[in-house]
Amino acid sequence: MHIPFNRSPGLPSSLEYMAQATAGGHLSGDGPFTKKCSEWIERQTGVFKALLTTSCSHALDISSRLCNILPGDEVILPSYTFSSTANAFAGMGAQLVFVDIRPDTMNLDERLVEAAVTPKTKAIVPVHYAGIACEMDEFTDIARQHNLYIVEDAAQGVMASYKGRALGAMSHFGTFSFHETKNFSMGEGGALLLGDAATAEAAEIIREKGTDRSKFFRGQVDKYSWVEWGSSYLPSELNAAFLWGQLEAAQEITDARMAIWQRYNAAFSALAAKGRVVLPTIPAHCTHNAHMFYMKAANLDERTRLLAHLKVRNILAVYHYVPLHSAPAGHKYGRFSGQDVYTTAESERLLRLPLYYGLSTQDVDRVIEAVHDFYAVN
Repeated sequence: MHIPFNRSPGLPSSLEYMAQATAGGHLSGDGPFTKKCSEWIERQTGVFKALLTTSCSHALDISSRLCNILPGDEVILPSYTFSSTANAFAGMGAQLVFVDIRPDTMNLDERLVEAAVTPKTKAIVPVHYAGIACEMDEFTDIARQHNLYIVEDAAQGVMASYKGRALGAMSHFGTFSFHETKNFSMGEGGALLLGDAATAEAAEIIREKGTDRSKFFRGQVDKYSWVEWGSSYLPSELNAAFLWGQLEAAQEITDARMAIWQRYNAAFSALAAKGRVVLPTIPAHCTHNAHMFYMKAANLDERTRLLAHLKVRNILAVYHYVPLHSAPAGHKYGRFSGQDVYTTAESERLLRLPLYYGLSTQDVDRVIEAVHDFYAVN
């Protein structure tokens, strides 16, 4: 039997809610299920306002506009991330400044960021890789000292925390993803997390095609009009209904994923102790969400052979990001600050094992056995 890398956590309740949304006749967004999802995020994170969006990419796009990014501004971010993190700011004319990552958490190295700050720097974009928090206190200190925005890319961070604070809720703007590969999915979708009324109102206008339509629906104005640039960033009510079924069961889904993560971690601890593989590091002050289980092989060649070994056994494991600074658009829109000590080297070692809600213990053990078989002869 084939073991896929990922399956979306669709639940029977999600389909029931989609049917309810269809019967209710409100399908265009910002209906009752969108409200339920937004309020759940607000309770979970403690933010002033959470707005569902059509993707995390679009939440980042809105954030870049709220930061008033202008051509020539510089934005500091890791190269080890998805293109959406960079696109949001490159699209506004910013110069991307890539900074090396920490090898333990694969996150932007807070110790290197201040050296990358120039008079043109406008924002720092920490990415919480694998739902494991960046060192946000250090980033906050740097941002305050240099009057910079922080935009948290917490695409992988729903239900994870740093020193008791929810990821995505510790900065000017936070973003979540509800893509099908994430812990909770609406197919394509995301959320923008906002800390105060002024930015929430500005974000609503951008999200609602540049109009104050949301205020009209709340009865705050007698008619709505076009007041600013905007676009259509509202997911449909069907997407929100599908998501709501999972958010209702968020703890159950998280607990199930965590059990799989812990089973992998325990099974490979002996290999790690022998120096054969490197396993994820979870700092004591971070609570992760079992978004992924990754391991690091010795080098690119070993990783390639391990992935092929698993594929032959009908197990789909995958590598992750190719560093952005090495890509054509990375050369066009950015530059690397300092040395690339870990970004490329660590990215070439890392592979991700199957992990999703509903993955059986038997299949987890098949994966574990296959990895052990590989290292028994390599």
